[in-house]
Amino acid sequence: MDTTKRRFLNAVVAGAAIIPVAGMSTAMANPIVRNNNQPDRKGQTGKRYAMLIDLRKCIGCQACTVGCSIENQTPIGQFRTTVKQYEVTLDDGSTQHQEVKSFMLPRLCNHCDNPPCVKVCPVQATFQRDDGIVMVDNKRCVACAYCVQACPYDARFINEETLTADKCTFCAHRLEDGLLPACVETCTGGARIIGDINDPNSHISQLMAEHQHDIKVLKPEAKTIPHVFYIGMAERFTSHIDGQAAIYAPQGEKA
Repeated sequence: MDTTKRRFLNAVVAGAAIIPVAGMSTAMANPIVRNNNQPDRKGQTGKRYAMLIDLRKCIGCQACTVGCSIENQTPIGQFRTTVKQYEVTLDDGSTQHQEVKSFMLPRLCNHCDNPPCVKVCPVQATFQRDDGIVMVDNKRCVACAYCVQACPYDARFINEETLTADKCTFCAHRLEDGLLPACVETCTGGARIIGDINDPNSHISQLMAEHQHDIKVLKPEAKTIPHVFYIGMAERFTSHIDGQAAIYAPQGEKA
């Protein structure tokens, strides 16, 4: 069995659902080879990339996980993005009226404006481009894992094959060629939108303006200024992403 097929099957076994091939054909059939020898430290000056995820459209199919794994050739069992499932307890204050619901939450690097991973890197292997995308220079990385520990979003790992830090890059290599990131292109529900928020006419800017009162970020108290935004997330859930369950109470009542 060839490597691509083996990666796909293992990703499915790890929790990804089998999805229509037509929905992920381009990203999977034509992966772009990354050039890790000379990383672009400047990026696209004048742009500020961000991602908006509409949780009302996410069905937890893991198409994004599979598409990303095949596009970026991450080791089997290690993921740059995935969809985690949580349990949310709707509590009206009475134990007799508690209701538990599943909560699908796509996770990835948040490409923060104040990224703690950059500050702790002793060899400047982790850096942020002018367009906001946080990258890793594999030639400099010494796998100290300081950045892995510093990330409040659990979005980094030490790649078992390269023995360097690894993470989501918004598929910068695809953006530079005018393509969408693999996770965006393969999303069957159209839940992921990426774009330049410096451009008021971009699709993401228009959606953020339209839903400005319903946009949340994860762990705002960390003051990292994340640039992965969510629509449809309960306010009191934003700081509880690392637990297996979260308590959410209706507005005006204690959780």
